[in-house]
Amino acid sequence: MLAAADPSEIDTTLLVHPTLLPDFLEFNDFMQLVEAAVTEHDLEGVIHIASFHPSFQFADTEPDDISNYTNRAPYPTIHLIREASIARAVETILDTDSIYERNIETMKALGHLGLKRVLDGEA
Repeated sequence: MLAAADPSEIDTTLLVHPTLLPDFLEFNDFMQLVEAAVTEHDLEGVIHIASFHPSFQFADTEPDDISNYTNRAPYPTIHLIREASIARAVETILDTDSIYERNIETMKALGHLGLKRVLDGEA
């Protein structure tokens, strides 16, 4: 649907399911199926997928590492976005590689307590 829709009407989609795949490792395995579906439907280079999970954990980090919070969400979430939209955004940002690193540095600066305050609307 997203690929067929007019970009001015629908440019991105979030698939959120509060009870589906609560285990991060199972969610991560499921994401391989999602990526395969993109390939199967000839949507590589058309649709980009990002994933978010309440227990997201980067490889080689501890579960409570603050950097993991850059990819955490209240519920398992799959973000589908047009590659063309990403390309347009990239044109306006000089150093796109630094976004990921800057997000992690922001989380580290906030720390767990600072993040809680932000999420609680106290900051």
